[in-house]
Amino acid sequence: MSGEENSKSANLRRNVTLGLFGIGLILIMLSLGAEFIGLDITPGFGMVQMFQLLVGLTALTLSLFMYIKSLRHDTPRSLQADIGVRLAATGLVFAYVSGLSDLISIGTHVEPQFERPFVGPLQLGGLALAVFVIIVGLALYYTSRGTRPKSSMEFIVNGNGKAK
Repeated sequence: MSGEENSKSANLRRNVTLGLFGIGLILIMLSLGAEFIGLDITPGFGMVQMFQLLVGLTALTLSLFMYIKSLRHDTPRSLQADIGVRLAATGLVFAYVSGLSDLISIGTHVEPQFERPFVGPLQLGGLALAVFVIIVGLALYYTSRGTRPKSSMEFIVNGNGKAK
């Protein structure tokens, strides 16, 4: 029974991962290509498109972390993997803050001077930096311990220069 439950949970995890990946890609493609396929409501890149882009980025990030976790089976997470997760989460927070900065009134295109908020160069730079931080976090998570039961940096702890 345990093996059957384990296979059901693995199938469910795989389906959720693929679903999140697909939803993330579709949302990002729709938000970036709305003008080309005639779905843009307002001229330029509006807040609805920005929110759609951010939700797609979140779904894509979660799906990639879930996929990498499925490769690891039940090994404990290393410090490097924890740092990678926290770094990617910080990148997501930074993406939301920079993407929605005009709506939360910390952007450069707020109400009195501008008729409606729009995406400016500072927001694009913030989003690019956020995506870079997310990629670095994913890379740290991916290159951490993996399926090894102990860290590859064990020789530092031993003090003799050799891994046991």
